[in-house]
Amino acid sequence: MTTRHNIFLVGPMGSGKTAVGRALARRLHWDFRDSDAEVESRTGVDVPYVFEKEGESGFRQRESAALERLTRLAPVVLATGGGAILNADNRRLLVERGRVVYLETSVQQQLERTRLSQTRPLLQHPNPAQRLQELMQIREPLYRQIAHVTVQTDARRVAAVVEEILRLLQGQ
Repeated sequence: MTTRHNIFLVGPMGSGKTAVGRALARRLHWDFRDSDAEVESRTGVDVPYVFEKEGESGFRQRESAALERLTRLAPVVLATGGGAILNADNRRLLVERGRVVYLETSVQQQLERTRLSQTRPLLQHPNPAQRLQELMQIREPLYRQIAHVTVQTDARRVAAVVEEILRLLQGQ
């Protein structure tokens, strides 16, 4: 499929990175990792607690360290945190060490998928829709900048997204 035996999923919260990543890894018989889960495993606490105690900058430092480790694994499907691409070194690691797949989704779909979640620190905001729109304005150009392929996930089943990723990467 590709000379780089890693697939890194990027995109906003609620785009399906974890669900798609798990299914894609099963399909390929590869390892699946999630950078947020790695941070939680290393710290022994959940992401909201890290945000509360260390702020977003503390979390981002831990996330970068996790990406440094996880991108060295092979073959692996890695679901990154939505803001992982904010750091230029993270973007470079992802592009150099695997194929980057941007899971594109609308703010409306993000709201529907995250509305019941209490574990997303950046959504603890009086107007989650406005916050998601602000995040997308900053992050979307960065997702597009590093993506080898882009796959729309709005109103789609995980299996259909996995099939499209495999088809698109086969042509790479």
